[in-house]
Amino acid sequence: MKYDKHLFFFYIWSKFKLALNQECTIWILGAVTPVFVQKGDDVMLNLTEADDLEYSAVFWNFNNKSSNKESVLVRWLPGTEPQVSPGYRGRIEFTVKKYCVKLKTLQETDSGVYTAQVFGDDKQTTQYNVTVQVSPVKLTVDSVSSSSDSCNLTVTCSTQDSHINSTFTCDNKTCSQEGGERSEVTTSAASLRVYLVNDSITCNHSNQVSWTKDVTKIQGFCPRRHGKIEKQNNQRIIKHSLESILFSIGLIIMVSAVISIHVMVKLKKQK
Repeated sequence: MKYDKHLFFFYIWSKFKLALNQECTIWILGAVTPVFVQKGDDVMLNLTEADDLEYSAVFWNFNNKSSNKESVLVRWLPGTEPQVSPGYRGRIEFTVKKYCVKLKTLQETDSGVYTAQVFGDDKQTTQYNVTVQVSPVKLTVDSVSSSSDSCNLTVTCSTQDSHINSTFTCDNKTCSQEGGERSEVTTSAASLRVYLVNDSITCNHSNQVSWTKDVTKIQGFCPRRHGKIEKQNNQRIIKHSLESILFSIGLIIMVSAVISIHVMVKLKKQK
């Protein structure tokens, strides 16, 4: 049995106006289910209690977290085939179980609330709060240049869709980052940062629920500075050892002198 779409929407609108006039809501909200997905993976959205919905209309909507805009993914009208919105064609698969959809190859911009709305005698909803975790990062050393007293490294901190370049300089005492910590907000509203911590360069990619990083030790690319530090450490060890030896020799001489004086005084008294 097929329904005329105009009559159907008139039926829905009359139900909506009746609910407003009675000062009650036709929304029956269920619990929001949190779902965490790695970037590039798929997610299955299941409709709760999808039985006996042959004469109901079903809409899957998406509310984007970053833009706070709502859009329709797909809708079923009684007696018709599913209608997929142009922006999701090729990204949605339908399972054997009706009204369930698989959203493929998720990106950070797909983070948000997905709501299934069922219009019939009662209106029911199923909601998923989908958060796409950030993609891995890669820290690449692009160039290294050294002189007698310093070492310069240029690096790139990158994700699938963003990157930051930064330069680090090390002398015989310390390392510094040109311009300080570098950061930017990616197109997917995640944070990409590159910074210096304890002579190690860190590339960090994070959003509200996940983070990933790549770390490179400077000493692997600036052996001159690393060797200088080892030399300074060896010099300190030698200096400390010499001081200990000299102190021991001085102490022995002092004790020997005291003993000698004591013996001489004792012999003089015996005479």
